[in-house]
Parts: sequence; structure tokens; C-alpha cells
Amino acid sequence: MNTTAKVNFFYEVSEFTLKDRRLLKSFIEKIFKKEGRALASLNYIFVSDAKLLQINRDYLKHDYYTDIITFDLSTGPAIAGEIYISIDRVKENARELGLSFKSELHRIIFHGVLHLCGFKDKTPSDALIMRKMEDKYLKIYFS
Repeated sequence: MNTTAKVNFFYEVSEFTLKDRRLLKSFIEKIFKKEGRALASLNYIFVSDAKLLQINRDYLKHDYYTDIITFDLSTGPAIAGEIYISIDRVKENARELGLSFKSELHRIIFHGVLHLCGFKDKTPSDALIMRKMEDKYLKIYFS
């Protein structure tokens, strides 16, 4: 069995590319290890609001904008997934929250990882735990 994790980034929005991809890939793999989960493969796809809205409608039957949709594609114990992130939503959320785009983008990137590790955010108590975990990993990543 191949134990080398694979994290890939794809861009469907032309004006955006991630910086420090190698560092980020390594850190994402470390989150899975810290959470006791094996990672088979993970693809991040950065898209527009329109694209993520269409995915939300087609696959989740939701008719609203969102910043992230995480699909768990695992067929065994190791996690395989796809995470779609709307760059438009991340920019808007950062602006509304008074945060830097970079900080909000990384929060969303880690949010998807945490979902794949089993964290939920549908109830207020689950959302609080999720936010604490996001903050924990943001602090480690940016320190």
C-alpha cells in the first residue's frame, strides 16, 4: 500500500494561485496525522461563486452561495476527498469580517480538512469546536 499522501491544488479561476504550496501541502498532511487519520489523496479546486453555487445545487440540493463544499470520496480507512472553495466567497467573507484574505483562505482550507477528519459544524456546539480547531491550526501554521 502506498502511504505517501497526495495533496493537489487546481484552479478554475484565472486570477488566483496559492503561494507556498509545498509548505501548505506538508501542513495539511500534518493535520491529518495529528487527528489520527490516514490520507490517501486530497484535491482542492478553487472556483468562482457561480461554479460553487452550481455544485451546491446539483449535488447537495441547496440553492445558496457558500465558501466551501467538501466531498469525502473515501472507500477505505484512508481519506480521499475533494474540496471546492469559492475564491469570491472567501474574499467577501474576509472583507466582511475585517480579516486578511490569506488568513480567511487558510481557515477555509483547514476547515475542509477538519470535516474530512470527522468534525461537524451544523449545531452551535459543533461549530464552536470547529472554530477552535481552525484557530488552533491557523496559529500553528502562521507561527
